[in-house]
Amino acid sequence: MTVNLEVAEGVGTLRLDRPPMNALDIATQDRLKELAEEATRRDDVRAVVIYGGEKVFAAGADIKEMQVMDHAAMVLRARALQDSFTAVARIPKPVVAAVTGYALGGGCELALCADFRIAADNAKLGQPEILLGLIPGAGGTQRLARLVGPSKAKDLIFTGRMVKAEEALTLGLVDRVVPAADVYSEAHAWAAKLAQGPAIALRAAKEAVDTGLETDIDTGLAVERNWFAGLFATEDRERGMRSFVEEGPGKAKFL
Repeated sequence: MTVNLEVAEGVGTLRLDRPPMNALDIATQDRLKELAEEATRRDDVRAVVIYGGEKVFAAGADIKEMQVMDHAAMVLRARALQDSFTAVARIPKPVVAAVTGYALGGGCELALCADFRIAADNAKLGQPEILLGLIPGAGGTQRLARLVGPSKAKDLIFTGRMVKAEEALTLGLVDRVVPAADVYSEAHAWAAKLAQGPAIALRAAKEAVDTGLETDIDTGLAVERNWFAGLFATEDRERGMRSFVEEGPGKAKFL
């Protein structure tokens, strides 16, 4: 399989496995969607890491596969392409991308679907589609602009240039830069820590933030308000508040 889901310590690792560059062909896109939906359903998966291996995250789409597609073929495929990435973005659990080597085109767009990005110090990210006479088609024009702002996103998209890890950190495209050998362990540790948290509250927080970015503030506040009140019906809320009163902050153990 070109993508696998491995679960340990409450963390599901979505591992890309299409050497040498993890090119995201149609089969890989469809498999990614399938496993993202599985990770969403599984109770033993409480957080997710997206990982391409020690050498490369994903160097983009399979250009040879796309080259033979005409307009009619891409009209039929474009929605499925976006849906595969949206399935990752909508996993209602914390998701971290562990970025090694190249994360270009679709690879960068996949990293954008995560909540948090840890990059190797040798990572290179970018949206080079313009160099092919195209634009990003798997969410890059939307998620990148929301993450780093429109002018920085346009710089990367208009020029197609790659940025190294430190510039990506400055831009806000990644959140941490660590030695290449530590990327996966750091990402897994971050995810494992959150996997011990209150699952419904984490889901609520993610949905409230993401919805707020996609709509007006009044709608976002309504989503926040409804989730905030709804969480008072959960066992985790009872457990968290009881622990706070009896033991002090930060000591609650959630199921």
